[in-house]
Amino acid sequence: MDQLDQLPDAVAAAAFRRLVRLLRHRTDAQNVDLMGLSGFCRNCLSDWIEEAGGLDKAAARETVYGMPQAEWKARYQAEATPEQLARMAESMAKNLA
Repeated sequence: MDQLDQLPDAVAAAAFRRLVRLLRHRTDAQNVDLMGLSGFCRNCLSDWIEEAGGLDKAAARETVYGMPQAEWKARYQAEATPEQLARMAESMAKNLA
């Protein structure tokens, strides 16, 4: 059995909250860069919350972003470069493998 499955829910929840708070703080870490490096981003986290049955899409996004997603995008999101988009596409392909 995977050790991850052995974590108590409270421990897993605390680690998840810490990750989300770090991403809220690190507004310089663009979603496209997160996708390019790790294959997931803030939107993925909020989608996972939605899929787990916790919240609807808008509420899940606001939970992760700490504000409405449109507001976060207006404040912090930069235009993605062709290089960032290519790295993201390459990384996303690894998720399917």
